[in-house]
Amino acid sequence: MATINDRDAHGNRQTKKATASGWIGSALEYYDFFIYATAASLIFPQIFFPSTDPKVAIVASLATYGVGYVARPIGAFFLGHWGDTHGRKTVLVLCMFLMGFSTMAVGLLPTYHQVGVLAPVLLVVLRLIQGFAVAGEISGASSMILEHAPFGRRGYYASFTLQGVQAGQILAAAVFLPLAYYMPSDAFNAWGWRIPFLLSAIVLVAGFVIRREVSEPPVFAKEAKAGDVPRSPIVEAFKYSWKDMIRVVCVALMNVIPVVATIFGAAYAVQPAYGIGFDKSIYLWIPVAGNIIAVLVIPIVGNLSDKIGRKPPIIVGALGSGLLSFAYLYAISIHNVPLAIVSSLLMWGIVYQGYNAVFPSFYPEMFPTRSRVSAMAIAQNVGTAFTALLPALFATVAPPGSANIPLTIGAITFGVTIIAAVAAWSARETHRIRLSELGEPGAVPMDKGDYDRLRAEAMGGTRVAEASA
Repeated sequence: MATINDRDAHGNRQTKKATASGWIGSALEYYDFFIYATAASLIFPQIFFPSTDPKVAIVASLATYGVGYVARPIGAFFLGHWGDTHGRKTVLVLCMFLMGFSTMAVGLLPTYHQVGVLAPVLLVVLRLIQGFAVAGEISGASSMILEHAPFGRRGYYASFTLQGVQAGQILAAAVFLPLAYYMPSDAFNAWGWRIPFLLSAIVLVAGFVIRREVSEPPVFAKEAKAGDVPRSPIVEAFKYSWKDMIRVVCVALMNVIPVVATIFGAAYAVQPAYGIGFDKSIYLWIPVAGNIIAVLVIPIVGNLSDKIGRKPPIIVGALGSGLLSFAYLYAISIHNVPLAIVSSLLMWGIVYQGYNAVFPSFYPEMFPTRSRVSAMAIAQNVGTAFTALLPALFATVAPPGSANIPLTIGAITFGVTIIAAVAAWSARETHRIRLSELGEPGAVPMDKGDYDRLRAEAMGGTRVAEASA
């Protein structure tokens, strides 16, 4: 007969296993996603969209980056439904395979000079598959970790989902850095850029081995065993949780910050048409440095959200990073590399993490188990789909040669972050609501004293069951 200590140890092992699966899976999958983002800024304008007008090539390349986000709401409907009806684990494995195969295929594509217009067409198709696949990653991984987490520590453990995403971005840039720095430009443009995409074969195998080891969360397994899995979780999400879904759509507009930091910022700094002249290899260190800081900051902020709540870090992170976008773009405009790096570290690496570290717990906590993955996936991906159009919009309203590019792009960015902050402020606080009552209209938060006591016990190694709490 299992003792209490045995059950505690088993539960803690499951929590760590689920967290590791979410972290590594997100890192590997977003490695795929962000090598495309990097290539879209640095190399694709020249090899897939050659044009006598470099402005057209830049806009077209950044538009293909946005196409992936446009596909995300479609993927969210399918993958969210799959996660709520077939399990969190199964949807995450499916996402991994779709992303891995589509990314490897990009590395095998012919260029415009080889097959003409067919090249960008194929690129767009593969980008659509990438966007479809990634739509279920964060919602599935966040829900799985949240539902495995011990009492009072949901924010801390769920934050590792996004720490994995940041690590994936570091890996993506780390692969590009030696290629951009050591390879001759002609060789990099001819075949060197393909290497990071083909390395996704390793990503695919490693991700599958890790994810097949994780168990379904007990709360979902209990629901499935009792036959309570909904036939149409999407219908339930829209029927009962539509207000919170709208809030998530608005808060998810915070994706404007990584768009400015890693997509438009890269094009603005290195594309010859803008005339800034940052060296590609030097500029690639900016998001790397920011993400290294983010990896350290995220669990700290996630843990803080278990103490003070989800809303304060999100609101401060939104408004602060929006304001810092002015400084970051200004630093690029005056060709000041050190200032651009410092601004990026503050905006992307530290302040933005107030939002980035907390939304993996804040979003799924708004919804009940029955429709959690569907509601979060649909709402989050609709919000990010809007921001996906921003790189092309930025390049259109502030094309090369425009005056006051930092002021124009900064004002749009700050306006978007204000919308996100107001939406977060309007939501109810969720960190002291029991797991079984999340998403229920009448759910009452625990008394703060009782919550702090039980959370301290959980941090001390005693696994406190949500039901008994």
